[in-house]
Amino acid sequence: MDSSLVEGGLNVTLTIRLLMHGKEVGSIIGKKGESVKKMREESGARINISEGNCPERIITLAGPTTSIFKAFSMIIEKLEEDISTSMTNSTATSKPPVTMRLVVPASQCGSLIGKGGCKIKEIRESAGAQVQVAGDMLPNSTERAITVAGTPQSIIECVKQICVVMLESPPKGVTIPYRPKPSGSPVIFAGGQAYAVQGQHAISQPDLTKLHQLAMQQSPFPIAHGNQSFQAGMDASAQTGSHELTIPNDLIGCIIGRQGAKINEIRQMSGAQIKIANPVEGSTDRQVTITGSHASISLAEYLINARLSSEATGLAAN
Repeated sequence: MDSSLVEGGLNVTLTIRLLMHGKEVGSIIGKKGESVKKMREESGARINISEGNCPERIITLAGPTTSIFKAFSMIIEKLEEDISTSMTNSTATSKPPVTMRLVVPASQCGSLIGKGGCKIKEIRESAGAQVQVAGDMLPNSTERAITVAGTPQSIIECVKQICVVMLESPPKGVTIPYRPKPSGSPVIFAGGQAYAVQGQHAISQPDLTKLHQLAMQQSPFPIAHGNQSFQAGMDASAQTGSHELTIPNDLIGCIIGRQGAKINEIRQMSGAQIKIANPVEGSTDRQVTITGSHASISLAEYLINARLSSEATGLAAN
């Protein structure tokens, strides 16, 4: 089978989803978006980067195969360049390979692996890259990650071959795409200000700072008073949205509280709507949906996380 999609005159439209760390994505976007703009212009591919303050982001490449592989090559070159740059200041002697993660509907993974692993073995050997298909699906999705590592050239060849298989075996049924979750990043309070820790950066969290200052003034919260002073500062972020959390069954009790007391308190303090899905048979987790303004969602999340961490340290006595 000819793995060169383009030379074979098969210039079909294709979508590739890549899962990357925030730091890598920052490098691909470039200063003021210059780098990704150049990639879009030179490749002609549509390059979409998932929103959100997440440790992981999804980059979607869509367009004719020629454009996709041009964009893909440019992304790999950028990652290779970053590895070389980091090597100059490090003591490591051997250069680490470029590593890419593709996100693929689980229903197509069988065709990619082949009977007894023959297909994936053939791809590994002919492209010269390492290829690993994850055994488990990514959280809350029906997609799996495929990790490809090697030289830029071997990765490009490998992804071309993966694309051929995916075009020959379209996904079956409905695919639930993987959406990276915002990091439940640790929050630190310093000098009366709240910061969320992301990688090596501390990002100021004005909403949480207000909450922290309130908490210091009056603990435990007189709910009505806390709510008024909080809402006053929050009208600025009135756009509504919703956010989902997955909470283990055995911890859901500490968030609901006796006869729903805790969850009602969190609802009142945050001003967000919070729905807890019924238990699903066979699942060890419960889905929690938080709806409201951006500020009230982050506050509700913070309060839920605070309950979880106090439960974990055995402090949630009440």
